[in-house]
Amino acid sequence: MPLPRKRPDVFRWLWYSLGGRLPERYHDWILHDATTGSWRWRHVARSTVMIAPLCAVWLLLPGPLPLRLAIVLMAALVAYFYSMAYMEESIEHRLAKNGFPPGIGRRTRAEAIAVAEAEVTERYLARYRDQAD
Repeated sequence: MPLPRKRPDVFRWLWYSLGGRLPERYHDWILHDATTGSWRWRHVARSTVMIAPLCAVWLLLPGPLPLRLAIVLMAALVAYFYSMAYMEESIEHRLAKNGFPPGIGRRTRAEAIAVAEAEVTERYLARYRDQAD
């Protein structure tokens, strides 16, 4: 049975979300964060942590509410667009910043996909070979 991953506390997670480096004891969690099946949603959550304070400031600027909402919407759309466009590069940079070798995130995700596809193929062949006999 594998040991549980050491998760960072809220303040360390915020620091990590803003691009900070975590201590080595969190390396298993960092790799899991960047390679698990939900890595894209985790990236969106980290992006939201960076985007939300800026949007809050723009929302509090003086001026008509529709204009402020339009500014916030446009800023959020542009920020999320670039965040998603460079998602893999951002994750690889985050891993490298925390001491991992270059490309480990892509390799780990590719290996997990290959294992999952092999399992699906094996189940498919086991099911339909039995029916063909």
